[in-house]
Amino acid sequence: MSANLSTLAAMLDDAARTATEATQLIETHPDLTIEDAYAIQLLNVQRRWARGERRVGYKMGLTSRAKMQQVGVSEVIWGRLTDAMRLEDGGVLSLGKYVHARVEPEIAYIIGKPLSGEVSAAEALRAVEAVAPALEIIDSRYKNFKFSLPDVIADNSSSSGFYVGSYARPDTDVGNLGIVLEVNGRPVQIGSTAAILGNPVRSLVQAARLVGRAGECLMPGDIVLAGGATAAHPLSVGEHIKCMFQKLGDVSFSVGK
Repeated sequence: MSANLSTLAAMLDDAARTATEATQLIETHPDLTIEDAYAIQLLNVQRRWARGERRVGYKMGLTSRAKMQQVGVSEVIWGRLTDAMRLEDGGVLSLGKYVHARVEPEIAYIIGKPLSGEVSAAEALRAVEAVAPALEIIDSRYKNFKFSLPDVIADNSSSSGFYVGSYARPDTDVGNLGIVLEVNGRPVQIGSTAAILGNPVRSLVQAARLVGRAGECLMPGDIVLAGGATAAHPLSVGEHIKCMFQKLGDVSFSVGK
């Protein structure tokens, strides 16, 4: 299997760059393991770094019951963020750059001190410089939006873009904040940050542990997206997306071609 990992990573990278569908990896490689999938993810992102993109943080995935039910899996996963994935709050999203673009509300942690390995919630919070409302654009490249757990991990856990709103103090309690996701002024998802593992800080603890296992570290300036708080909303041209977060403000964008 290891000899094929670079080829599979290149296929997924090409699919993302050209916004074209890819065949599920497990269809041709049914023995693909979770470890293989994370190796493919790293090789995939390394191709982006080689093109000049810069690492800016990590995303956590499958951290809400709604999300787990939506995709039919039950494990917390993670992916990597680059500067090219960051989008402008209030701007226009070009839908043509994506295959199956969806949006979901997130809490973003901005890291102020290095954090890695087995840590407590208190230790994790001491490493936080700020918190912020955020939206993540997820976009599985697989045909018909159908994939297994190794498939999605290899595809950078579907992470394709993100918006971060205004920063708030690091001691802001984000454990149970109301969230309303609107499309053209109409609520389509209503939820709470408590859907993120019961409290988003638990996702930050998981992030430190999981990246530590991979020999990596949350570094000052890194952004950690804690995971979707609601089911993801499929995007269509002409939509105006606005997400309001209790105590934190809002994040918005419009969807163009």
